[in-house]
Amino acid sequence: MVNSEVLGLVEKGLMLPLMEEFYTIQGEGFHKGTAAYFIRIGGCDVGCHWCDVKESWNAELHPPTAIDHIVTNAAKYSDTIVITGGEPLMWDMKPLTQALNKKGLKTHIETSGAYKLSGIWDWICLSPKKNKLPFGEVYDKAHELKVIVYNKHDLVFAEEQAAKTNKDCILYLQPEWSVRDKVTPLIVDYVMQHPKWKVSLQTHKYLNIP
Repeated sequence: MVNSEVLGLVEKGLMLPLMEEFYTIQGEGFHKGTAAYFIRIGGCDVGCHWCDVKESWNAELHPPTAIDHIVTNAAKYSDTIVITGGEPLMWDMKPLTQALNKKGLKTHIETSGAYKLSGIWDWICLSPKKNKLPFGEVYDKAHELKVIVYNKHDLVFAEEQAAKTNKDCILYLQPEWSVRDKVTPLIVDYVMQHPKWKVSLQTHKYLNIP
């Protein structure tokens, strides 16, 4: 049982439910191929049926961890830090990103945008989900839009989401891993017909790294 003092620190963003942290190669989107330190925060209620980290959903399974500890670990490995989840914006990201910035580290986030944008970000990857849509300024702030394609209708959804983003946002379509053989040809054809989009692949899975 987490005591009230710890809960208060979590609410302020001074502690966060840390699921895992690891140094690897960014496998997706604009920064693919870049060495990066990943910080995976527990907690998500978006509920994608194809999510490959469903163990992140229940924040109570992941111990509240002081952000000073998280930042100290991150600074040992890379100047590019990726905050992911779960859905990290369920928590106040401002204290963590401020602390990372003070170390001269670049802050990236991967988010569904389903919660209010908090934190100081060098790069925002918006990956919207149908069951809990983004809202607020995240569309205006996003550097890249990454839509996961599970079926043909997701291409319609992708266009709807792209219409809400800022003019500089880079647009990606990424096959959902479990149906990649089926949807990748669909995505390739679509991008060739609509070249404002780019193909994103989960290259880390092809490389067999985290």
